[in-house]
This record gives sequence, C-alpha cells and structure tokens, in this order.
Amino acid sequence: MIEVEVKVKADHTVVKQAILDMGAVFSGVEEQSDAYFNSPSRDFAKTDEALRVRLVNGAGEITYKGPKMDKVSKTRIEFNSPADAETMKSILLALGFFESGFVSKRREIYKLGDFVIGLDRVAGLGDYMEVETDVSSESTPDEIKKATDKIFQFLKSLGIEKDASIKQSYLE
Repeated sequence: MIEVEVKVKADHTVVKQAILDMGAVFSGVEEQSDAYFNSPSRDFAKTDEALRVRLVNGAGEITYKGPKMDKVSKTRIEFNSPADAETMKSILLALGFFESGFVSKRREIYKLGDFVIGLDRVAGLGDYMEVETDVSSESTPDEIKKATDKIFQFLKSLGIEKDASIKQSYLE
C-alpha cells in the first residue's frame, strides 16, 4: 500500500468545524505512543525511512515507512501489522536496532469520502492536521500525483495553501 499524506499546522477549532460542515464523520480518538528505531546497518534519517512500534489506545503495531516519494507531501510505501509492542521492541533491540526517538500524541479521526483526517495534538509540538488516502502499491506515478492533488484541493477549500505542507515527520 502507498499512503498519500499531507500534514499542515492547523487550528483544530477552525478546521474541525469546517470539515464537519463538509460532512466529515467523527470515527474516534486515539492516544498514540510511538517508539522509533534505527538500523544497525544503515541510518534511517539519511535514507528517509522510518521503523516504529506504536501503542494505539494500548494495542501494539509495527510500521515500516519507505522514503518519501515526492517533494510536496509525505507520500510513501507503508507496511503495518499488529504486534505485541513490548515483545517487538525486545526483538528489534536483540537484532541490534536501537531506539532513536519517541513521539506521543492524541489524534481525533474523521472520515470524509476517501480521506482519513487526523487532528493531532503532539506533545511538545502543538496542533496539526494530517489528510491521507491510500492507493495501491501498483499505482502509477500519475495516479499517485492525482491522489496528492486531490488532497491539496481539499486543503485549499479549507483556506490552506499547498506551500503550508510540512514534509518532516513529528520525530524530525
């Protein structure tokens, strides 16, 4: 799967009302705690990859994210699987991986058409909005660009310009 994602700084009060007015449906709140790991054989900061073990409301999962695919969004290949968080951390450490950072956030999730919209309150960083949609890992570059453009059109309808996009991860 390829996750097409755009992140921006956002005033939650303003954007929440706007997306609800557009018909977005609230689908829940997640407390997310992310432990990021780096490889003993290559530096993920240099290769633009991410490996994390996440707790979501107490349930664990592991995620690998490949390098970003363009210069305007956070679009990348992503693999995600449920996992026992503590066991997975122990396995990674035993294999020589090392913890490289930690991010904690509260995410309100809304769905609007093909979009999943996350309103994130990130500890120590502030409030953000992530808009994402998934496309097949078989998608052509043109199909990926169309999905990215669709997100930017949605953001523009909220008064948020393309140049407000933040490519850095919360860890960065």
